[in-house]
Amino acid sequence: MEQDASGVTRFADMFAALGAEPRLRIVRLLLSAHPEGMTVGEIGSELGIPGSTLSHHLEKLRNEDLISVRREGTFLWYRANCEGLQKLLGFLYAECCTRNRAIQPEAVVNCCE
Repeated sequence: MEQDASGVTRFADMFAALGAEPRLRIVRLLLSAHPEGMTVGEIGSELGIPGSTLSHHLEKLRNEDLISVRREGTFLWYRANCEGLQKLLGFLYAECCTRNRAIQPEAVVNCCE
């Protein structure tokens, strides 16, 4: 697990991206649609987020490696990046699961399997 200053900064940036309510809702929605993902139109329609605002939030999440995108024809499909989310959760729980056992490691769920 990354413990140096740049690693901590990286995880702080990831948490900051999730700290906006619309982005947290987007990630939760994409986790519910895993592994297929959803198109931009589906995300916007389900969450009621206008297109220009939605693209800003999707870009921020993608830049922080919390979601990924693929193009199929004219459609952009977004999905949760479970590897990035697992690293983020691993960072959050690293000390509580090793040093003092506040939470048992098996109690930490995997994002996507």
